[in-house]
Amino acid sequence: MNPKKHQIPNVNELVERMSQDRDFYGLSNIWKRECIRHRYPYLFSWLGIPIIQIPQDIYAVQELVWKVSPDLIIETGVAHGGSLILSASLLTLLNVKDTLDTKLSDIRSRRRVIGIEIEMRENNREAIKEHFLSHMIDIVEGSSTDPEIVKKVYAMSKEFEKVMVFLDSNHTHEHVFNELVLYAPLVSPGSYCVVWDTGIEDLPEDFYVDRPWGKGNNPMTAVRQFLNYIDRERPSDRKGRPMTFVIDSSVYQKIVITAAPYGFLKRVP
Repeated sequence: MNPKKHQIPNVNELVERMSQDRDFYGLSNIWKRECIRHRYPYLFSWLGIPIIQIPQDIYAVQELVWKVSPDLIIETGVAHGGSLILSASLLTLLNVKDTLDTKLSDIRSRRRVIGIEIEMRENNREAIKEHFLSHMIDIVEGSSTDPEIVKKVYAMSKEFEKVMVFLDSNHTHEHVFNELVLYAPLVSPGSYCVVWDTGIEDLPEDFYVDRPWGKGNNPMTAVRQFLNYIDRERPSDRKGRPMTFVIDSSVYQKIVITAAPYGFLKRVP
């Protein structure tokens, strides 16, 4: 048996090689466009709850959560709740890891997921409530940009040190930019704020005729404005520390097929 045959290749080298392959990325972009046309992200569930995510993005979330090991994950936009269950299950695995590392018999921990939804459908609320991971999830009903909702989430987040944020509610430029300004200060150094559906900017003009967002008015344009805002205004986080965010291109270049190109924002320590 040739031992080299089973060696794990250098991931960074493979990603760099792929990023230079225009044909590969071109085919991937065509696939992304057509998968949205066929509502492909609606085909999948996580532990029994519909998640409405491209599988590659689920892989990316898993890698980021394992890398950062957050205590708290905040998500705007709940829909059916599959993403909340994904986050809760990953935090549960971190709890198990902690238990194995420390030889403790009790794997319950303070890790939690907060989901913010402007209007929860009762059947979705019940499905989450009945799930075996529901004890790790808090749902806050209301607009993610409502000052009272923001104040409540900040209060709930007060005791957590490592925080990750996923933004996936209203996809208009104004709403996402406001979410970034409001929730980025909660992201801990070294962690991420993931802005979903930045890929709307790359889709044809007629893809979202029945939605208030589209080309030129979407999460991608909001990310661009937010990064300019960060560079210009130099805002501080909730603890008074200056914030710097960069686009972690290594994440989306690796998975290639993603709903969030340029949307994986890493807070630089």
